[in-house]
Parts: sequence; C-alpha cells; structure tokens
Amino acid sequence: MHMPLPGAGYVLGNQSVLPEITRFIKDVDPDIVGLIEVDTGSIRSRMVNQAEKIATDLQMNTSYETKYGSKSINQILPIVRKQGNAFMAAQRVHGEKFHYFDTGIKRLIIELEMAEFAVFLVHLSLKYRHRHLQLRRLHDLIEATEKPVIVAGDFNTFWGENEIYLFMRAAGLKSANVDGLPTYPSRAPRKELDFVLYQDGIAVNSFDVPDVRLSDHLPLICDFEVTKTS
Repeated sequence: MHMPLPGAGYVLGNQSVLPEITRFIKDVDPDIVGLIEVDTGSIRSRMVNQAEKIATDLQMNTSYETKYGSKSINQILPIVRKQGNAFMAAQRVHGEKFHYFDTGIKRLIIELEMAEFAVFLVHLSLKYRHRHLQLRRLHDLIEATEKPVIVAGDFNTFWGENEIYLFMRAAGLKSANVDGLPTYPSRAPRKELDFVLYQDGIAVNSFDVPDVRLSDHLPLICDFEVTKTS
C-alpha cells in the first residue's frame, strides 16, 4: 500500500488482494499450490489465516508452518511470527513433513509426499553463504527421497540459475523455466529468484510466468506429469 507514513502498508496490509489471489488460483485450477510468505493470522491480515482461507474457498487440503526456526527471535515479533509457507493440494496428501535448515533466518522446508512424487517448498536466505549451506541440507533431503522430486519456491538467487548450477547437477534437477524468465520485482521483472526444479521421472508439459501483480513476485505455473517412479 502506498501511504505517506513509512511502514503503514506493511502493518495494515491490503485486504483486497486475498480474494483476487483466490480467484486467480481458481482460474488456473491447479492440483498443487505453493505459497511463500503467506500470513497465518497477524493483525496485518485481520487475524485471518490466509492459507486456511484460500484452501477453504477452493476446497483444497492445506499444510502450513511458520518459516522461522523455533529458536529464532522472529518467533516473538508481531506480524513477522505469523509469516509462513504453505502447500495446498487438490488430491489426497500421503504425508507431510516440516524440515528446518540449520542456518539462515528463513529456515522452513515443507515436504509434501504424493503417491508417485514428492515436492519440497523452500524460501532460501538472502545471504549468499547461508543459501549455499541450505542447499547442502536440501541436497541431502532430496537424496534420501525414493520418489521423483520437485523443488519449488523463492531461492533468492540474485545471479539466477548460475548460482544453483552445481546444486542442480548434484541433485539431478532441471529447471522448468528453460528461458530464464525473470520473476522479481513483479512491477518490472529483472531477476530470476523463483524456480520450479524437477528430476528425471517427471516431464514438464508447459511452464509460464504470467503478468499477475498480486505480489512483489510473479507467480509460476508448471504443468507436469509423472512418467515413472524411482
């Protein structure tokens, strides 16, 4: 919100955006939705858990958690402590796990296990050194997964795919965004911060970064199918 008082928009939020996001997701009609920095019930969202509200309106299952570790100072800060990441799924979820990185402020990894594949949703650190320690932990989680894996989220890679090239090679991942389309900032995208990465056993049929400015990042839409299980 563009208001004369600095920080007012952050505290007050914009109540018109949530129903617009819900309508956008409904129009796309996805089987799985990943939300980064969703508000789970702070004063900014008028105590509304946005993950639950969207999931209820769309009749989807949801899994969400705060993105900070249990010992983080952010757990006691107003508004910030309610910022989380969330999955929503239209089909039956076989299992969900919440992992946490050992470094960085944003530590949450949500693992969603489906019948034939698994999805990891991440929001990596702004600090370069912390990001690479987080990628090491993420690699180990992927290696321990027997099903084909998709990794999606905000990687905060200010140098784009080049920054995660070695991680992708080590984990056997490819980017669905083959054209390197930028996703941030949504008003004039210049940086590729957000990714959908996938392993063999998954085939991407289409990928799009629509010009939808309901967030500071553009959304990613990936249509895929499972071709085999590990």
